[in-house]
Amino acid sequence: MSQPLSPVVRAASERARGDYWSFLRSWTRAPGRVGAIAPSGAALARLITAQIDANTGPVLELGPGTGVFTRALLERGVAERDLTLIESGPEFAQMLGERFPQARVLCADARRLRRARLFGDAGAGAVVSGLPLRNLPPRQRLAVLLGAFAQLGEDGAYYQFTYGLSFPLPRAWLERYGFKVQRLGRARLNLPPASVYRVTRRRDWRSMGV
Repeated sequence: MSQPLSPVVRAASERARGDYWSFLRSWTRAPGRVGAIAPSGAALARLITAQIDANTGPVLELGPGTGVFTRALLERGVAERDLTLIESGPEFAQMLGERFPQARVLCADARRLRRARLFGDAGAGAVVSGLPLRNLPPRQRLAVLLGAFAQLGEDGAYYQFTYGLSFPLPRAWLERYGFKVQRLGRARLNLPPASVYRVTRRRDWRSMGV
């Protein structure tokens, strides 16, 4: 006879089922915006947050959805009060506000962040993106990246996952704007498998006139 589930395990299971159905409903309404029919898995969450910890400073998360990456950031030691979550879906934004009450949750479009100043002069230490960039036109992908770097400090890094075989911006554009891209690895256990990239600015980017 099987043992009954503990309250903690039962609550996690119920939350996972609820997250799946929330994701599926949002994907049905706007598949281009959501980009997947299920939340990202634990393997991908661990990979995309692996270089971030309590010493990183403020962290900006784009498109957190149900908060899979958000929880991974907390497990890495990032304080909840140091998180700013940008979510364009009102249903997800409300859910995030309830789940992470100490974080700053903004229902906003990540493509329009270039002129915003969310972190003052110091900037954020990292940006973690759960956005489906490949579902956006190339110019809008660039707008997301430029908006993210407008929020980052001098040594900050942007982390992006993709289901594609390469980073979702042309190499010529990356060179034009002084971006340096490093592939961190592939989460093969994610469904579907996904690669994670780290993007930083080249040291000479200010001299490039961008």
